[in-house]
Amino acid sequence: MSRRLTVLTSILVGAFLMTLTACDKPDLKSEKGQYSYAIGVQIAKNLKDQKIDLDTKAFAAAVKDVTSGKEPQITEENRIAALRKMSEGLREKDNAAATENLKKGEAYLAENKAKEGVKVTDSGLQYEVISEGKGAKPKASDTVEVHYRGTLIDGKEFDSSYARNQPAQFPVKGVIPGWTEALQLMKTGSKYKLTIPANLAYGERGNPSIPGNSVLVFEVELLKIVK
Repeated sequence: MSRRLTVLTSILVGAFLMTLTACDKPDLKSEKGQYSYAIGVQIAKNLKDQKIDLDTKAFAAAVKDVTSGKEPQITEENRIAALRKMSEGLREKDNAAATENLKKGEAYLAENKAKEGVKVTDSGLQYEVISEGKGAKPKASDTVEVHYRGTLIDGKEFDSSYARNQPAQFPVKGVIPGWTEALQLMKTGSKYKLTIPANLAYGERGNPSIPGNSVLVFEVELLKIVK
């Protein structure tokens, strides 16, 4: 079973709770009501992240049949085939999106590297010094504390320590290759703008919040070397 189908299976198990109570006003005052609603919120977010397009009536009918002890209205063979077909369709969409992202990313990188102040390393990492610090540069074996904001090339923000109002700490060699390289170029106290090719980020597959073959743009502020 693929990773996507494994995740989907766990989501659908939990989604029984959400569907069974969809027609009733939830009791959010009780402890059970609160954790049930919290599970529903997480399930809905996971489904949205994976772009799963459900027929809610068919889904509700399946929940009702299973929980009432009735035989499913489709055979086990057809159930597995339907999930496989869905997975293949999603994979085709992901591949098409990744191909398009690759083209857009290449064009963006070519345009960005021509801008004044942008430097390009041998790996293809692009960076711009916003402000230069005076402290030591971290080594690959160090742990650092940073503030950062990450966006896709269209400006969509996918992560920000500024938004959480909490700096992040992590090992220099424990992050994506583009970050590992960039951090070792920075003096403590510096703030850089990084433009990271997909092969130095999350590659062809991406992750739940970052599409495959995405060029990533970060503003990174190196606050201190922790150890």
